[in-house]
Amino acid sequence: MSLEYTSSEMMTVTAARALENGSTCFVGIGLPSEAANLARLTHAPDVVLIYESGTLQTKPNVLPLSIGDGELAETALTTVAVPEMFRYWLQGGKIDVGFLGTAQIDKYCNLNTTLIGDYREPKVRLPGGGGAPEIATNAGEVFITLKHSRRAFVDRVDFVTTLGFGRDGKGRDNVPNIGKGPTRVITDLCVMKPDPETKELVVVSLHPGVTREEVMDATGWEVRFADQLEATPEPSENELTILRELKERTERAHAGQ
Repeated sequence: MSLEYTSSEMMTVTAARALENGSTCFVGIGLPSEAANLARLTHAPDVVLIYESGTLQTKPNVLPLSIGDGELAETALTTVAVPEMFRYWLQGGKIDVGFLGTAQIDKYCNLNTTLIGDYREPKVRLPGGGGAPEIATNAGEVFITLKHSRRAFVDRVDFVTTLGFGRDGKGRDNVPNIGKGPTRVITDLCVMKPDPETKELVVVSLHPGVTREEVMDATGWEVRFADQLEATPEPSENELTILRELKERTERAHAGQ
């Protein structure tokens, strides 16, 4: 009998599985943090989690509210200054994976966390890039996770906060000392990867019960599907139990209980 789980849980578990044990991961707050810590608590106990505030090999018991959450410093192997974090660890090529979220993404994996609408008269101002532009440039590869909707998956982002592959898919061509860029996008509907030639996102795996039509309806461009489209494996009972316990601990802690 299949286990009951939500689409959000499916997304988090799938994203967590993408992290390999022993890898070094620069973690963003929100969905990336949830997935990275689930990986640490399940199949990747030796994954090294690093947050922008300078916490190295942190092992939070609850999910942090921000990069400045004391939980990260209290459970870290050590902490370093932010300039050292970026100049030595990130720009020095010591980060295997950057795990990011975003507000908007386009077909070439460009990310927007700056604004919605026209730059001079925006409809909405967003928090900005933080360390994401540097992470996307210097990490060995980048994973992106976000919920799938036409509001998020747009043909052309309103502002390129964080470079994926540029407006034409060639933004990383002939650029030295730069990582692979985005290698996968994990959503609550599917997994997408850039085409090796064009760099346009292609759906490579559908989550259980999700149809091609649902993905097309939730994507702001004429999305392509891999010739050999796979089915994403369902979450295991162990993964769901650990994820739910993590979120319950987090809710209790943030409520002051």
